[in-house]
Amino acid sequence: MRLGVYNAILHDRTLPEALSVIADLGLTGIELNTGGFLPATHIPTFDEVLASDTARDDFLGVFEGTGVSPAGLNCNGNPLHPNPLIGEKHAEDVRRAIRFASRIGQHRVVTMSGLPGGEPSAAHPNWIVNAWNSAALDVLDYQWNVAAAFWREIDGLAGDHDVKVALELHPQNLVFNAADVHRLVNLAGVAHVGVELDASHLFWQQMDPIAVVRHLDGLVYQAAAKDVRVNPGNAALYGVLDNSFRRLSPDEPRVNLGGDEWANEWPVDSAWDFVALGKGHDVGFWTEFLRALHEVDPDIYVNIEHEDVSLGRIEGLQVAAAVLKEADAALTASL
Repeated sequence: MRLGVYNAILHDRTLPEALSVIADLGLTGIELNTGGFLPATHIPTFDEVLASDTARDDFLGVFEGTGVSPAGLNCNGNPLHPNPLIGEKHAEDVRRAIRFASRIGQHRVVTMSGLPGGEPSAAHPNWIVNAWNSAALDVLDYQWNVAAAFWREIDGLAGDHDVKVALELHPQNLVFNAADVHRLVNLAGVAHVGVELDASHLFWQQMDPIAVVRHLDGLVYQAAAKDVRVNPGNAALYGVLDNSFRRLSPDEPRVNLGGDEWANEWPVDSAWDFVALGKGHDVGFWTEFLRALHEVDPDIYVNIEHEDVSLGRIEGLQVAAAVLKEADAALTASL
């Protein structure tokens, strides 16, 4: 399989330094952030690459001789956010990422489906968790119409640039499970919009990532290797929809998500946590996960996303890479 790293965890380093880290891990790909929630830190010449062949060749020259190549682009954000300072910015970032991918010979852009407000006058997104009442279905009808129009447009742009757009099935987005994927594809009539299979967000929803891969089949365009550990005692009391997050103050380190929205502090006694590969599910699971992806596309990119706060940046990547490579070796031996 083609194994790499999503570069956000290495934004504290230059691109050459990040490539050296990934090569030392024995991996060959880097998924480059291109906007959305996070800046395109490793692409300082973004606009120049879009306009100049020389700038494009200079950028690609950074990868030569490193053993590491671009492994898709990432533009996770909320392109349907009702606040135009966020929604319009993130939507344009997706368009720019598609154009950038085409410029550097890439064919995958990872993002999220987005989440509109509940009505045209809304200022904030509205995630319907359980549509047991008719008003909730009214909200969803409105949101799906907004989403279909946007993704129909993006599908056309992606097709023109020979790019597939891979949506992460992330809660607090309109599309977060297999049924939603089919609904978007059918409602919008898209042919270049599918899925980035990040197992972590399926684990805590009690979904089976391997079953989802096989169910979606050719709609799976890219994959992320990130694990989840459910903490049974806390989950028994709070459930996996626990909302015990803490708002960080302006004088604390915090991540801006666009406009005046910021990431909150993770719950202290959490029902579940993002962990490095192997700390939630063993090598056997990841071997079968890779097998399912291999059945869909033997050349699919599988990139580590490190969000285990108990491990340092490099330490977490080392732990995850060891498990992923062992799973890949087991898969190869079994084929």
